[in-house]
Amino acid sequence: MTPPRRTRLTFHGPLSAPRADALVQRLTRHHPTTVLDIGCGSGELMLRVLAATPEATGTGIDLDTDDLARGRTAAADRGLASRARFLEESATGTTHGPADLVLCVGSSQALGDRLPDALAELRRLVTAHGRVLLGEGFWERTPAPGELTRMWPDAAVTDHPDLATLIGMTVDAGFRPEWTETASLDEWEAFESGYLADTEVWLAEHPCHPLAEETRQRVDRHRARWLTYRGVLGLAYLTLVPTA
Repeated sequence: MTPPRRTRLTFHGPLSAPRADALVQRLTRHHPTTVLDIGCGSGELMLRVLAATPEATGTGIDLDTDDLARGRTAAADRGLASRARFLEESATGTTHGPADLVLCVGSSQALGDRLPDALAELRRLVTAHGRVLLGEGFWERTPAPGELTRMWPDAAVTDHPDLATLIGMTVDAGFRPEWTETASLDEWEAFESGYLADTEVWLAEHPCHPLAEETRQRVDRHRARWLTYRGVLGLAYLTLVPTA
């Protein structure tokens, strides 16, 4: 028996169902017929867009085979299998575009090591009158050196911009920000708790399992990191319109 994996998460990020519904409503106002999801995971947001736009088809790209399998199962369960593709491949230089709607939530690193390069790729991948949903990290405040050492390995202030700088970068890349919103603390806590919840229960019930100590150390490291960046690291959901 191995620890369960993320069965309590609907979205692989700090995104509530009410915000997802509002995003889908906004992103489908221009009636997209093609949707491209970069780093799609299980593609939950893409599938919700497809359900709201019966004329649209979607392509999700990711490297996680388990997430892709969950996405294919969810598409079949919702009658969307004929309109949703889940591809195991890198997004670098992808030819699956341009699309009327490009989703890139927490996945800009799949398009380039530098955010300006990723934004240039998003501009290439969206049609002239399309939309991009960019979910991107930003610093709510500048983290102290001691906080950085307790976050992810080699964390640095330069890992993320502040929100104003982030939006300015999207403008420089050829977009206008139609809508700006940021994940709430409640959304962050629901996501991070849900990310670990099944494994925490498994550890409580299997303290002497051969995998318990390794799993306990991994979970404790993750919890310590997110409690450090709690309230420091934000996530912006930016609806972007390409400029003519």
